[in-house]
Amino acid sequence: MFNFGNFYQLIAQETRLQSWLNILPQQLTDWQNTPHGDFERWLRALKKIPEGQAENIDIKDSVTLSNQQPLAIGEQKKLESLLRTFHPWRKGPYHVHDIHIDTEWRSDWKWERLLPHISPLKNRTVLDVGCGNGYHMWRMLGEQARLCVGIDPSHLFLVQFEAIRKLMGDDQRVHLLPLGIEQLPKLEAFDTVFSMGVLYHRRSPLDHLIQLKDQLVSGGELVLETLVIEGDETAVLVPKDRYAQMRNVFFFPSALALKVWLEQCGFEDVRIVDENVTSVGEQRTTSWMTHNSLPDYLDPNDSSKTVEGYPAPRRATLIARKP
Repeated sequence: MFNFGNFYQLIAQETRLQSWLNILPQQLTDWQNTPHGDFERWLRALKKIPEGQAENIDIKDSVTLSNQQPLAIGEQKKLESLLRTFHPWRKGPYHVHDIHIDTEWRSDWKWERLLPHISPLKNRTVLDVGCGNGYHMWRMLGEQARLCVGIDPSHLFLVQFEAIRKLMGDDQRVHLLPLGIEQLPKLEAFDTVFSMGVLYHRRSPLDHLIQLKDQLVSGGELVLETLVIEGDETAVLVPKDRYAQMRNVFFFPSALALKVWLEQCGFEDVRIVDENVTSVGEQRTTSWMTHNSLPDYLDPNDSSKTVEGYPAPRRATLIARKP
């Protein structure tokens, strides 16, 4: 069982977040009472992860931790075996006591693309929606965010995050809650809200944008990253079934159309700051994520198309301000 008591105590002292306590404990109790087949096995492995803050921690330029005296070979192999219990590792990479967790996604590349364009995170309260295992939250702390809260309903992502946090020394500036955005009340409490890789999974994308807006303080910044297509302000792709073998995907607007959507939802100063085609170097199969990945999802005879014949994955990052 997870104990979220530290987070409850923390937000009890945060004026803008106190109202969350009206519903959050019951939501997390309900989550705890929902069975998951592998969760107990993962928890047993998590309990064996050694506690204690690493002597050397870099979360500014990477997510790396080590001690002056390297772990003994036996201890290192034991730790690596425990971390591999939490397969598949999708977001990263992490460098933990000379163990390279080579994740499916080079999430550091995405971070490097967007970082020059966002408002400085120093002393900000940040929400990361669909945060995965929390990789980007560590990078946000590296930019001196005051508090990072991530939400993602995946049991596995929570365990992966807690394993890294345990090795980091149980940092209380960063927390992951197993919730979806639809479970959050209108908090209007965060200076910056990130939503990366979520929009195309939402049946109602405009509702998602409004939900994100509802979490921001007045003047707060939204950082939105999602799959897009090429085209003008009216271009939208609605996949008939799967897209790049993904189910549960619905709307792929052009970056220009997405800008219009954000403006329709009341955001101001909307900017398209990055647009790029995802490469097979950024998303691929590794020994830490052995399932199929992007190379398997592209047409083998034409890498500009998915196996279904749609345009290959293109991602855009937009930044907007809540009035």
